[in-house]
Amino acid sequence: MTRWLLRMTTELSSRKFVSRLTGRFAKSSFSRRLIPRFAALYGIPVEEAEKNIEDYRSLNDFFSRRLKPGLRPVDSAPDALTSPVDALITGCGVIKDGMMLQIKGQDYTVEELLNGSPRIAQYRQGYFWVLYLSPTDYHRIHSPCDGQIVESEPIPGKVYPVNDFGLTSMRRVLSRNERLVTYIRHESGEVAVVKVGAMNVSSIRYVEPKPDRLSRGDELAYFEFGSTIVLLTEDGTLRPRPDLKTGDRVRMGERLGTLIF
Repeated sequence: MTRWLLRMTTELSSRKFVSRLTGRFAKSSFSRRLIPRFAALYGIPVEEAEKNIEDYRSLNDFFSRRLKPGLRPVDSAPDALTSPVDALITGCGVIKDGMMLQIKGQDYTVEELLNGSPRIAQYRQGYFWVLYLSPTDYHRIHSPCDGQIVESEPIPGKVYPVNDFGLTSMRRVLSRNERLVTYIRHESGEVAVVKVGAMNVSSIRYVEPKPDRLSRGDELAYFEFGSTIVLLTEDGTLRPRPDLKTGDRVRMGERLGTLIF
């Protein structure tokens, strides 16, 4: 009964207008008063932030903060595919005939995740990671490889939570929430960086000016409040790190695998 009630409450609160109202407040100057309490509540390492905590104009400004230079070294090997974010791995593995298997007990297809894009044929036997960003995490998104942005597709949808409750109790959250997909062509193939919106995420934004060509570790976009990245690699282009598994934490710039040139 309790779980059913939680699902119904989440369903009602997943409407876009709720996230817009939350986002409006988080961008207001009034919300800056909550920054110290918010940082303490989630154990955010404020000493890593680019600016002093009192210099942020709003809660949203603090949440989408940059870090001090050098705190996230990026693997410099030319064949490295690196994590685009600081995150918890909530799913990873081989894509089998277009299916991503057992993400919190649910299976997803590449077709539904990418909204039926013609590019899905390139990812039917690739590799995937589901990378969850909690409120504690750094929320800027960086390029996992050197390459050229060849397509960007916004996909409308809901704003269900993407935490453990959302992924296990709600139906197929990753493919029902709004998404922003960036396809990056690198030397030996392509990756899809799928940015998944979530409850109380007022938006997913590209950095300005929007990049065209990227070096590994360059800023690509950012979340306004926490969410999830699904990273897909094209068939036959990657050897994943064998020691990484669901439940591990990664930092932006850390190697996820080796690109096959």
